[in-house]
Amino acid sequence: MKTLPLALIALLAAPAAAAPAPAPGDVAWTLVEGLTTEVGQRLAGTEAEARGRAWAAKALKALGFANVRIEPFDMRVWERGTETAEILSPFPQRLLLTALGNSAATPADGLEGEIAGFDGLAALEAAPDAAVRGKIVFVWHRMGRTQDGSSYGPFGDVRRKGPSLAARKGAAAIVIRSIGTGDARMPHTGVQTWEKGVRPIPAAALATQDSDQLERILARGKPVRMRLVLTPRDGGIRQSGNVIAEVPGRDPKAGIVLIGGHLDSWDLGTGAVDDGAGVAITAAAAKAIMDKGRPLRTIRVVWFGAEEVGGFGGDSYRDRHKAEKHVLAAESDFGAGRVWRFDTRVGDGEAPLVKAVAAALTPLGIARGNNEGHAGTDVEPIIYANRVPAIGLRQDGTHYFDLHHTPDDTLDKIDRADLAQNVAAWATMLSLVANSPEELAPRAAETPTR
Repeated sequence: MKTLPLALIALLAAPAAAAPAPAPGDVAWTLVEGLTTEVGQRLAGTEAEARGRAWAAKALKALGFANVRIEPFDMRVWERGTETAEILSPFPQRLLLTALGNSAATPADGLEGEIAGFDGLAALEAAPDAAVRGKIVFVWHRMGRTQDGSSYGPFGDVRRKGPSLAARKGAAAIVIRSIGTGDARMPHTGVQTWEKGVRPIPAAALATQDSDQLERILARGKPVRMRLVLTPRDGGIRQSGNVIAEVPGRDPKAGIVLIGGHLDSWDLGTGAVDDGAGVAITAAAAKAIMDKGRPLRTIRVVWFGAEEVGGFGGDSYRDRHKAEKHVLAAESDFGAGRVWRFDTRVGDGEAPLVKAVAAALTPLGIARGNNEGHAGTDVEPIIYANRVPAIGLRQDGTHYFDLHHTPDDTLDKIDRADLAQNVAAWATMLSLVANSPEELAPRAAETPTR
């Protein structure tokens, strides 16, 4: 790509003397609009993600960031193929589904089997292997909406652990109710990783309405047979990478404030909410600080690669940068809803700097939360490796899982006023942390969550 990203040309074309600098919220909108329009979906390790990295580097340079570079790493790539399902008996009909990440393939002409249904992971765990062996396992559940996304943890285990459990019991394949909320008839994909020693089997998620339908069919009490066609493939070892940009600090010894989001997305939508919004919000906030002068500390913006398929970008960043002094880590990866709560993960949750940040965020409608904050999948590796203090600006996720990992994750779902409020919150926090002589205390050593 030899020109600037098209979306930035209009934003940056006017001379500074002719017009005021673009508002930070406009910068964020321009970034996420450009990324989703000019690149689109960005499955990790594919040509599309590579185009996304090139686009990101040019965009960040055009915005005036320093030390912009791409740090590549290798990874194994999984790619989806044909995805169909149909009930053969007793009530023939087609169902909508999508393969889960790392799913094995069926034969090209499909796999047929009897359904063994379970109303949750515990029921599958308790079932004798004989009730599962050779069958297509179906696991359903009821995931409700929550503002803080807390339902994703327990219900997400159906996707994360269910396929390996079914395979261990001898199932021929597994289909689950999508891990998501919402009324649109579309399946939610997502990664799952096979346990060591388990033979991979075809694994997919049904749209929630199709899961309901299959439940009703099973409730009729007759044997149910399904044909499943999934043809994903192993794409081999390819390259992903992290895109890094900086606002250099006045004092190199004052440390690094690490912020960002993940550049990759699933391949069903255009990755606007997950996580085009996050990379745009954090970059726009960092630019707002840069435009006001040089901060005390360096602000490092990272657009991480390969988060969706295993958090590989965060691991690579840790391995390359663990010798550097990081004074804070924070990530935006929960959509574009308004920030409503401010959490920390620091040694002293009542430190003066924490109180100053909380007070500054109050006018934006953001309440002080707790000191058990989750900073983000991509920054967790460096947090745990170096005991880096963390801040979490919690977004309203009431409707986030309506879109999460679906074809409906597109630009029109982002509210520009909410996006601007996110940027204001991040810029407020960054200004204080990057310029304060106080350093937040780290917590005691902790065990990583993955």
